[in-house]
Amino acid sequence: MKKILLTLFILISVNSFASYILIPMDAESQKNHLKAYGITYWTLEQQLKVKWLLNYRGGSFLLPDSERIQRECQIRGVSYEVLSNAKAESILEEISSPSKNMEAVVLEKAPKIAVYTPKGKLPWDDAVTMVLTYAEIPYETVYDEEVLNDGLLLFDWLHLHHEDFTGQYGKFYGNYRTAAWYIEEKKEAEALATKLGYNKVSEEKLAVSKKIRDYVIGGGFMFAMCSATDSFDIALSAEGVDICEPMFDGDGSDPNYQAKVDYNKTFAFKDFTLERNPLVYEFSSIDMTQKRRIPKMTDYFTLMDFSAKWDPIPTMLCQNHTALVKGFMGQTTAFTRDEIKSNVLVMGENKTNGEAKYIHGIKGKGFFTFYGGHDPEDYTHRVGDPKTELDLYPTSPGYRLILNNVLFPAAKKKKQKT
Repeated sequence: MKKILLTLFILISVNSFASYILIPMDAESQKNHLKAYGITYWTLEQQLKVKWLLNYRGGSFLLPDSERIQRECQIRGVSYEVLSNAKAESILEEISSPSKNMEAVVLEKAPKIAVYTPKGKLPWDDAVTMVLTYAEIPYETVYDEEVLNDGLLLFDWLHLHHEDFTGQYGKFYGNYRTAAWYIEEKKEAEALATKLGYNKVSEEKLAVSKKIRDYVIGGGFMFAMCSATDSFDIALSAEGVDICEPMFDGDGSDPNYQAKVDYNKTFAFKDFTLERNPLVYEFSSIDMTQKRRIPKMTDYFTLMDFSAKWDPIPTMLCQNHTALVKGFMGQTTAFTRDEIKSNVLVMGENKTNGEAKYIHGIKGKGFFTFYGGHDPEDYTHRVGDPKTELDLYPTSPGYRLILNNVLFPAAKKKKQKT
């Protein structure tokens, strides 16, 4: 009898020992949400699997317990809780209940990340490079030469820096055509196009856009912000059509080029009207910047609520500790709702203004996410503004959406439910 009791005691004790680390992601428990993603990525780099607990305490992470992981959390200032095996099993049982809008998604492998950005561009010019650096998630930079030489095949995830894929140099001509930086960037872009065998920057950028398109169709994950979103789609839609005025490419645009735009070639947008005036800082009617009338103090967008068990992908991409996120401006601030294709999912929107901020879609075997605006913690970021210090915003909901996308390719693929 004593032996039986002793055995039971040992089994209960072993089951009670800490065997998991929970990184909570709710507003109350986590002091650094952004670095928490970095801990999760670092754990995946150690060839360890992680469970992403969708809709459980803000989208928490369940990691195997080890002194190394605990120490790494302490060093990086990430809040964590040590759980017994029994407690972890209880949480997973709760999540699996059909009555709970939750799901546990297994993250298997640290995705290899590429950021498409010009050589010499400073990291704080772009929100994604800033948050990757802050969260201590490694990435490599690529640009036109690497893309055209099929360099994207080495990567699982691609971010498009605030690029103009139409060859109109960001439509900065009206305000900055005499600025030294504008003249230099135009000269560098033309030299690169010539080096790569193209007569015009617009032709070279179209070739790059098509390579990126093929990367996604083949199974890649693409994330883009600000002007990289609409200018990418516009470039694809204008294949074989000259939409650039003489100050951009040296010759006139095609007569009536609007009628020649092919919306079937785009990822996300349809029925948009291009902005012909080279002095106007705008590409098309896709962007809401000039149309919106929202005071800064009331500029928020709402994240949509999806079924974690039936729609795990958008649920992953919307994990946050709040459903209400501060808005922020950019060259492309948000997307005109009526000009988004019906098969593209709106994940964040401002209904009263008729605009979508955060959208997602499938293209071939791959995925894309477009996020309007320049910097989630710099409301009206302008050329020459100082960088955002993320130490001041470690719990930023707007930046969390970027990092959700970074981890998305790590998720174990599940068969679609029908």
